[in-house]
Amino acid sequence: MKHLFALFFITLTIVGCRDAQENEEIPAVNEDQLEEVAFTNYGATVTANETMKSGDLTYLFAQLQPNDTVDVKVKTVISEVCTNKGCWIKVPVGDDQSARVTFKDYGFFLPKNGQGKEVVISGKAFKSVTSVEDARHYAMDGGKSQQEIDAITEDQITLSIIADGALVETFEGADVFVANSSEKSE
Repeated sequence: MKHLFALFFITLTIVGCRDAQENEEIPAVNEDQLEEVAFTNYGATVTANETMKSGDLTYLFAQLQPNDTVDVKVKTVISEVCTNKGCWIKVPVGDDQSARVTFKDYGFFLPKNGQGKEVVISGKAFKSVTSVEDARHYAMDGGKSQQEIDAITEDQITLSIIADGALVETFEGADVFVANSSEKSE
């Protein structure tokens, strides 16, 4: 019986590992795994407990009207980062949308190479209208092609969060822009 159980466990492990290698996507992370991740704090002090899940943002933003504001603390993944300074990030909201996260008073930046890293964001969520000019600027900062930038021809309803603090999964080689006081007013 012990041998049968051991054989079953080994077979299950081999099959599980084989399937994991075939899948190139970023794996889902459960709450137990997140507790083991080391985080680096940026901005105001943030803790990794009592957070909403990334999927809850879909419902939250669906309920908001333009210019409504609500406090949020969400655990999610960085899907895109400003390549110039790390002055904004995008996080997924459902399968086909993202929220643009900026940092209160331009007071801190996140690693420019933080795409795909776990993040806990604490701040205010809201919907707003983004002008064509601003949307094109953000697309340029995000490293989009000129064709993608030129395709922006209308104002956009933007899902946004202004974070007063963030925790980012600690990783070696984090490329964080350090601003001097004159650059913070840009």
